[in-house]
Amino acid sequence: MGRYIIRRLLWLIVVVLVITLVTFVIFFVMPSTDPAVAMAGKQPTPQLVAEVKSQLGLDKPLYEQYFLFVKRIFLGDEYGWPGLGFSYDTLSPVRDELLGRVIISTQLAAGGAVVWLSLGISIGIVSALKRRSLADRAAMAFALFGVSAPVFWLGLIFLYIFWQKLKIAPGTGYVPFSENPGQWLSHMTMPWLVLALLYAAFYARMVRGNLIESMGEDFIRTARAKGLSERQVVGRHALRVSLTPVVTMFGLDLSLLIGGALLTETVFNIPGLGIWTVQSTFNGDLPVILAVVVVASFFVTLMSLIVDILYAFLDPRVRYS
Repeated sequence: MGRYIIRRLLWLIVVVLVITLVTFVIFFVMPSTDPAVAMAGKQPTPQLVAEVKSQLGLDKPLYEQYFLFVKRIFLGDEYGWPGLGFSYDTLSPVRDELLGRVIISTQLAAGGAVVWLSLGISIGIVSALKRRSLADRAAMAFALFGVSAPVFWLGLIFLYIFWQKLKIAPGTGYVPFSENPGQWLSHMTMPWLVLALLYAAFYARMVRGNLIESMGEDFIRTARAKGLSERQVVGRHALRVSLTPVVTMFGLDLSLLIGGALLTETVFNIPGLGIWTVQSTFNGDLPVILAVVVVASFFVTLMSLIVDILYAFLDPRVRYS
């Protein structure tokens, strides 16, 4: 297991470098505004544009710019480690802004994950154990609604009902936890619920299908033949095997949400990575785009490694050489 983890960590570095290289190439290939021209003013002269390019390092060959970017990531720059440079748009260090927005997106993703796992797994178990009952039909109706409802529509409906009509929610915006924990919780509750309803629907259907399939396996009949109670059969054996695909999806979903839940952040005006990435793309802010790509790819590959390790604990048949 130790050698496997080391190989995967080394492979993580390779994956991140390849993804940043592709992003770097796309940025210079796609038609966009030259950042040097944008920073030089409304009516820049060629001399001024050339001076700005020299200051930003944009006058160097693309391969030199990319290797300089990679070097700064590992060794740091004048703004600290990891070295991510400064924003072409705001002229402020990307590292500081990135750290703040990663914390916000992580709070959004983690809170939503707790809610959707609790709802999805619970509803899936009840639906599987009460097949063709009223509870099963209600659970599948909920899953169908959650899958079909667009996030932006669901968010607006929540705002209209709980903010405009019932006056029990504070509306849009974000309050840091360090400033006011109560306000932070009240502002994050609706975004968590909107994310949870979408993902809980997928997880409920997945748990239901996997659990129904597991309950018909030979090892379940063997467990019952040993005299185990139904709760032990379901909890220790059937559910444990059924959660393996759920762990896979959860790792990917959580890592992607940490990279930025764009629609949810937009509807509720949460200053996370999603909104920042879109704004930077329109502004041609390459350092910001590359920084977000590094963070997102790192979380995706890291969560993939964690999921693989959890497999060995959930399913004893899984072993890594």
